[in-house]
Amino acid sequence: MLKKLFFGCFAFAVLAFMILQSPAWKLRDFDQIFYVTVAYDLDKHGVFSNGIFAAGDDSTIARPPPGMFFGPVYPALVFVAMKIDPRFAAAVRCSVEADRGYRDEASCEAYALPMRLINAFLLVIGLLAVAGAAEVILARKSAFFIAGLLALAALAAVRGYIFSYVMTESAIFALYSVLALLVLLAWKTGQGRYFICGGAVLGVLCLTKPSFVILFPVIAALSLLYGYRLAKERRPKTAACVLGFSLAFAVVLGLWIARNAVSVGKVGLTEEYGAATLIERFAYDDMTAREFLLAFPYCTPGLGDLAFDKVYGTDAMHRFVFHTPGSFFHVGRERRDTLVREHARLDPLIGSIALDEMRARWWRYLLVGIPLTWCGMWAGWVVSLVLLPAFVIAGVRAFTTGQPLFLLYAAPAITMLALHAAVGNHYTRYNLILIGPYAVGAALIATAWWCRRRRRVVSASFMRTPR
Repeated sequence: MLKKLFFGCFAFAVLAFMILQSPAWKLRDFDQIFYVTVAYDLDKHGVFSNGIFAAGDDSTIARPPPGMFFGPVYPALVFVAMKIDPRFAAAVRCSVEADRGYRDEASCEAYALPMRLINAFLLVIGLLAVAGAAEVILARKSAFFIAGLLALAALAAVRGYIFSYVMTESAIFALYSVLALLVLLAWKTGQGRYFICGGAVLGVLCLTKPSFVILFPVIAALSLLYGYRLAKERRPKTAACVLGFSLAFAVVLGLWIARNAVSVGKVGLTEEYGAATLIERFAYDDMTAREFLLAFPYCTPGLGDLAFDKVYGTDAMHRFVFHTPGSFFHVGRERRDTLVREHARLDPLIGSIALDEMRARWWRYLLVGIPLTWCGMWAGWVVSLVLLPAFVIAGVRAFTTGQPLFLLYAAPAITMLALHAAVGNHYTRYNLILIGPYAVGAALIATAWWCRRRRRVVSASFMRTPR
């Protein structure tokens, strides 16, 4: 445990240094304004609002209506950081008021130190959970440090600015990795406490990003499959354990849904979230055959950075760069904004919009999902050039040798990769949870190679020993 503690401290030092070396971003940059505005409203009015998407009067001068577009977890972390650090609170207030036109943004300090440290701490939690999963699957203490170092290398290789922003990537990586470890322990031990804790953590994860709700049926089905079909020992209480998992999940989500019913007047986990992302995803269905083919080298780490202009988007793949005129991102966002202006709400429209899209271009929708999946799976940037092939080899090895735990451990992350290709875009920041399975798979290959090498050395020494 002492070695693991030292490893955690080392990982925190590396990740914190990496994050703190990133430029000092204004809090209006990228998607940060989403979360800081919700935290601002929570701090000033005591209301969890829809932030910049809130209807009605400007929240800088009037109390906004309660909202449910965003999950409450990450804005609550920002709110806590505001209470801890007055300097950060002042930066948030200035940025939100500048976004509303009441201040000059140049007067706002680019300061987010408490959230950057929180992001580093969350990444370490996720990293230790990944390392713990490797130890559970491989039953070797060395696997903890091998997987941990590989995950650390992948996180360090990820473009550092992602973790330096006041955004959800670190929280999602931490919560998902802890969830995966708890579910893995539940499968291996059959103990109900792990199922219950796993259900609660999944609930919190869904309150960070609602799309993870899809993992509830996936994990429940995998638990039943392992308990009744794949486990070496009989697990007659598997159904009861899955029920405990379900109840814990329902309690966590139920509290938020009850709040929405009372405060917002709507029974649900979120509103407009799924409709907005799906409308933006449909813009990618306009992809040309040339863009389809070029997407594969474009998204390959290293190769794409050398062969294409990913900064300014001046070449054939300019529509993949979000800030270029006519990009897929801008086309999708413009359509979404137009529909909101015309109809106010998207949820009542999304059914007919999706049906029309599938009737007209279902084949394009399915084909475009292939390069989007390819682009999204390179979590860990250049390090994934090693980790991804090792993960594939480890998966084949686990299947052929009848060791299902690794495959089951990886299945939820693969599910989210497919979901993000279906309703999201090509950016790898949505699939950083793949770093866990990649690192564990590479650790499996590394430990297998080391064991074979030791056996050969021992065998050779035995053969040379005089009899």
